[in-house]
Amino acid sequence: MTVTAFRHLPQPDEVARVTSTAGELLEVLWGRASTAPASASQLRVLLILEHHEGINLRTLADSLASTPPSTSRLCDRLQAAGFVDRVVSATDRREVRLYLSSRGRAFLDDLRARRERELQEVLTLMPAAKRAALLEGLEAFCTAAATQIHDDAEGSGSRTA
Repeated sequence: MTVTAFRHLPQPDEVARVTSTAGELLEVLWGRASTAPASASQLRVLLILEHHEGINLRTLADSLASTPPSTSRLCDRLQAAGFVDRVVSATDRREVRLYLSSRGRAFLDDLRARRERELQEVLTLMPAAKRAALLEGLEAFCTAAATQIHDDAEGSGSRTA
């Protein structure tokens, strides 16, 4: 008779604890791939602009949970570094649209490549089957997180003051 080993199904709190630890370790690994000349706050702006090209300052400030004046100063510095372009809206001259510049896009591409090299060094230490399981789990996590973020954004857009 064959005895099959049953692994318990991990509870969300267990997975959250391990995922949090993995996130902290990622921060350390990614810290080796410096984000200079952009600060962590500026990097967040660049990542948001990459996914929401042409958003206005107020929407960006809301995404950052910040104030428009603080967000404007962040964008001033990013524009001075050549990472962000500001364009007056074609429909409302009072509104300025924000775009990731080609230099900003190149910066993000380079940063991702350096971060991926750091990760590859760690992943080569893992058995192939564990890498496959990690990939499958991360793909499911990304899908669930993207759905939640999208649903949250849809919900906040329909609220009234």
